[in-house]
Amino acid sequence: MKRLIDIVGASLGLICLSPLLVVIAVLVRITVGRPVFFRQVRPGYREVPFRVCKFRTMTAAVDDRGVPLPDRDRLHPFGTFLRKTSLDELPELWNVLCGEMSLVGPRPLLVEYLPFYSDEERVRFSVRPGITGWAQVNGRNQTGWNQRLQQDTWYVQNQSLRLDLAILWKTLATVGQRHGVTADPHSAMLDLNEERTTVAPERAR
Repeated sequence: MKRLIDIVGASLGLICLSPLLVVIAVLVRITVGRPVFFRQVRPGYREVPFRVCKFRTMTAAVDDRGVPLPDRDRLHPFGTFLRKTSLDELPELWNVLCGEMSLVGPRPLLVEYLPFYSDEERVRFSVRPGITGWAQVNGRNQTGWNQRLQQDTWYVQNQSLRLDLAILWKTLATVGQRHGVTADPHSAMLDLNEERTTVAPERAR
């Protein structure tokens, strides 16, 4: 049932939102530059890697030596708008349609984080990653890593159709009101691998 809802939801989303997707793509091309889409390898279901697809939000600006500038300096104002409204996530509907993601599930995080999950937290890979999830409607970028991963674990252990529908409904309200949104998460918190190496190295495995 969950996969059927994903297919129907992603298909309807891509069809109904196609005019908006085209407009955003054109604006990204004009303001941020090419390529329009940002693709990055992330671990998915059973840790199988896939390429997540988003609208690009950062420029390719470099310093005098050709080294890319820090993320905060490359984040374009239009990219900031896309992140705060979560519109940069819309291309992930294609990942859902392809079976790499679900509408609801733990967010797909970086490959670099794989060695830093506890055994309990690794349960997140027993389901498909989601465009939105329990952690995203309970604090989004304003909660710490331990809490976010605990929320992902709780979701996997308690997932149901009713819970998924509640998360989708709450996501619309959260995005609409922009609660807990940080356009540049790196400015608010360390990456998981950095935090667990420098702050809590005993948790690294």
